[in-house]
Amino acid sequence: MRARGAQVTDIAILVVAADDGVMPQTIEAINHAKSAEVPIIVAINKIDKPGADPMRVKNELMEHGLVSEDYGGDTIMVEVSAKKRMNIDELLEMILLVAEVQELKANPKRDARGIIIEAQLDKGRGPVATVLVQNGTLHIGDSIIAGTCYGKVRAMVNDRGENVKKAGPSVPVEVLGFNDVPSAGDELAVLEEKLCRTIAEKRIEKHRTELISKRKVSLDDLFNQIQEGQLKDLNILVKADVQGSVEALNSSLLSLNKNDEVRVNIIHSGVGAVNESDVMLASASNALIIAFNVRPDANARRIAESEDIDIRTYRVIYDALNDVKDAMSGMLAPKFKEVIQGEVEIRQVMVFNKTLKVAGSYVLEGKITNKSKIRIVRDNIEVFDGELEDLRRFKDAVKEVTAGYECGITIKDYSDFREGDIIEAYTMEEIETNINDVNKD
Repeated sequence: MRARGAQVTDIAILVVAADDGVMPQTIEAINHAKSAEVPIIVAINKIDKPGADPMRVKNELMEHGLVSEDYGGDTIMVEVSAKKRMNIDELLEMILLVAEVQELKANPKRDARGIIIEAQLDKGRGPVATVLVQNGTLHIGDSIIAGTCYGKVRAMVNDRGENVKKAGPSVPVEVLGFNDVPSAGDELAVLEEKLCRTIAEKRIEKHRTELISKRKVSLDDLFNQIQEGQLKDLNILVKADVQGSVEALNSSLLSLNKNDEVRVNIIHSGVGAVNESDVMLASASNALIIAFNVRPDANARRIAESEDIDIRTYRVIYDALNDVKDAMSGMLAPKFKEVIQGEVEIRQVMVFNKTLKVAGSYVLEGKITNKSKIRIVRDNIEVFDGELEDLRRFKDAVKEVTAGYECGITIKDYSDFREGDIIEAYTMEEIETNINDVNKD
């Protein structure tokens, strides 16, 4: 996120606490700003606190190549207090001065260009992208394109939560109207509606062609190919609940590329549930799908089964990394396989005796049994994984309920379910493992 921010900004404001000094995240921010070749202004904050030592901060910053003008350098440093609003005007003046020296200008009268800072799938509003307008002015009704996503601006919300009709240069807004969730870092442009659609379709087709042309490799035969002494590609498609998690997973997985035997390729990553399109991409490129805090929808799950696509779901990033490491080293030998039994929708939450909460539910497909393991999915995000306490039809305890019937459900150690939540019922089946294959040298 710091790297993306440094690359889209014109001036970097580095805020350093006068009582803490230079921290590891400060050094990281300095490196990103230098890499992006943007001018840095240092705001030394909290000068009103006891123990504040701005001089120590300046000396520490010198060790990282930021020399204050006081010491004959070219880095502007302003001592401020955000709490008491000390020297804020001076900081703003320095920003304007640097902008003038750098000749930073933008034309507000042209079609908008900007950068996608963050994007997510909102249940009520659909795809929502946070856009920083860099040039031109973005208006309601403009046809837009960003990466492989396109649409028309239906609404814009500024940083104060207010609806606005236009956004000029350097103005950040949330934009509603994309047909899908764009990727952070994509460039947004305003074009004619037909041209937006045509370009997006060509980009999608190009991406699909590139994937198909790549050598296919699966998790199951990865170690066998390593033993053959050839260069191996492990293709991975990443989906998560928020863009920050996507970036963290991508970075962590790519950090496994430390030797020439196995290479991890992130063929696609995005925000939201694993959908039919994701599974088709994985099928075309023979990729493994890693889903973090999200679940595959019903269509995606059916296609994955028919195409034999491996979808791994996780709630802890380190678990995902460990599984990939084990696969790369040939140590991954799963003993259990998850089998989805059915899907149940919670339609009414009933409270008895002020403490007992029962989920009045309807079985959408498959079945649920009193021995099923269950997970609760809300807005395609997994919020709980556990076991049933009780399963009833009317007042009678039952062993199972099949599709098309209603039931009452209580859950062990969990009562924060809501109307509209989806309960996935599943079991873990043991897989017969060939010991010779596992211990194969």
